Amino acid sequence: MSKSLYELGEVPPLGVVPEQMYATVIRQDRFGEPVKAMQTEVVDVPKPGRGEVLVYVMAAGINYNNVWASLGEPIDVIAMRQRMLGAKEDFHIGGSDGSGVVWAVGEDVRQFKVGDEVILSGGTWDETGEDIRMGVEPLASKSLRAWGYETNYGSFAQYTVVREHQCHPKPANLSWEAGGGYLITGATAYRQLTHWTPHHVRPGDPVLIWGGSGGVGSAAIQIVKLLGGIPIAVVSNPDRVRFCLDLGAAGVIDRREFTHWGRLPDLDDEAATRAWTAEARRFGAKVWEILGERRNPRVVVEHPGEDTLPTSLFVCDNGGMVVLCGGTSGYNGDLDLRYLWMRSKRLQGSHGSDTQENRAVIGLMSDGRLDPCITWCGTFDRIGEGHQMLYANQQGVGNLAALVNAEAPGQTTLGLG
Repeated sequence: MSKSLYELGEVPPLGVVPEQMYATVIRQDRFGEPVKAMQTEVVDVPKPGRGEVLVYVMAAGINYNNVWASLGEPIDVIAMRQRMLGAKEDFHIGGSDGSGVVWAVGEDVRQFKVGDEVILSGGTWDETGEDIRMGVEPLASKSLRAWGYETNYGSFAQYTVVREHQCHPKPANLSWEAGGGYLITGATAYRQLTHWTPHHVRPGDPVLIWGGSGGVGSAAIQIVKLLGGIPIAVVSNPDRVRFCLDLGAAGVIDRREFTHWGRLPDLDDEAATRAWTAEARRFGAKVWEILGERRNPRVVVEHPGEDTLPTSLFVCDNGGMVVLCGGTSGYNGDLDLRYLWMRSKRLQGSHGSDTQENRAVIGLMSDGRLDPCITWCGTFDRIGEGHQMLYANQQGVGNLAALVNAEAPGQTTLGLG
């Protein structure tokens, strides 16, 4: 006889769905730092609808979006869903990366069945949406949402509900935490470097990578190397230099050696403008020093935003591209538009990844050509702690993950036979 609630790691009979589950929950009355906001609670197990899959979660990735969810800033995601989507829940279960086992399927699910081991991707969209049917790519669709941030019931729970298109077969040689803790950062970097034709990375292209020791950065270094480019990493801690070099960076720049970060000075302030330009040129000269010649980056992988965007556009090569996937230092990025139009540079937003890109990254991981760089793997009760490290910028290098129903790091299968 099935139980209404199973303990973490206690495996129900395959396909038997209990009424309740343990989840890491955020509520509005405890918005604040993640270690306070994220608490373990017992909630009802969600039911899969048409085209949806219920997954027994084995491991989950820890990303910055649920630091924002914990703070309730810049958006209260609970209130947003209630206001815009008519959601009834007064709580948020985060988690936008995950891996697990298909436990139940809704109507019209055809590609996956109960018992399949899967990796989950973080972008969700309505495949029946009019814009998608008219040819708009899913990542530009009005229906696009970040699963486990803009939507509820993410991977920080024993069970999660996803759309079928978010499921990808998990290679048997990948651990749960490798599969479940890497896809957002890895596939985001892959799209930044391969999708935006003609600015895909070509052999010999210098590529500047901000935050080279982080999740996106560590993936970008490896992918640029695989594509024959020359990755140059930027870090803010000398302890992270060796990590980037070991991944294949041709050189590493310590941003603490420069003082011009942040928004551009007012053009009427001639002294401040001269000082900023001198520092930006000195930064560019460091790129030349690493390359051994006066060449500028053809592609700049951006995500800090406010602090670094003016420099990114300044040092980017004529006809090159700055490709942006975030704004971790702030959203108000200044630009000197003369460099953008007079030197035919491109500023390109890049959000998430599509199915082909997700499968490509999973394949590279399975083949051993792409290291997921999971450097911290916590237990379920440490999910808040993992986000707290991100909030305080104390997370070290690479990616962070947490075990949910998996019992130990390195486990590759649930052993269902």
